[in-house]
Amino acid sequence: MTAFTRAALRRKPARRLAAVGLVAAGSLFLAACGGDGDDMSGMDHGSNNSSASATATGQAAGSAEQGKDFNDADVTFAQMMIPHHEQALEMAKLADGRASDAEVKDIAQKIENAQDPEIKTMKGWLESWGKPTEMESMPGMDHGGHGSGDGMMSEADMDELKGMKGTEFDKAFAEMMIEHHNGAISMAKDEQKNGKFADAKKMADDIVKGQSAEVEQLQSILDRL
Repeated sequence: MTAFTRAALRRKPARRLAAVGLVAAGSLFLAACGGDGDDMSGMDHGSNNSSASATATGQAAGSAEQGKDFNDADVTFAQMMIPHHEQALEMAKLADGRASDAEVKDIAQKIENAQDPEIKTMKGWLESWGKPTEMESMPGMDHGGHGSGDGMMSEADMDELKGMKGTEFDKAFAEMMIEHHNGAISMAKDEQKNGKFADAKKMADDIVKGQSAEVEQLQSILDRL
């Protein structure tokens, strides 16, 4: 055996050891990077969860701060509009079994669909603001019946409406609801001008637009009856 052959044989074990070492190192590296997929996923998800949690917390805090951004005009608007809406609902429900005009029945249903959810929303605002849902005295709402200015009907007005049926009911309902809507529109315009809470001002916008359109429709009903 030559000296060169002996040297080559001595180098082969060393190369095999080096190769084994590289394979082992490579396996450890792949295990650390890939694993079974759960470890890396967990690491990524942890980061995403933290980010999502921080975002949700920020949004909740933002909503809470927005809810505090109100003034006395917002409180008065909600406290006065709740009983006003409640009477409108009472009037609208009387149409069932009494109204004969299809258009009157349709408007009565629209009033129920729109104003019942608004009552719940306004009560929610007042509760979140720590304010009572009713005022001890209702400024501008004397419930004096026709011509009182706030559009609210007196108990006598309501009793009279309950005793009517057919075309007589349709006419009286249209007349009373026009006055009632005009009172709500006036209150909503005050909120548009003096309110601060964005959602309340948005509701005031909806009331002005929606009820103004209904006033025109009710007047057209009166004109043809």
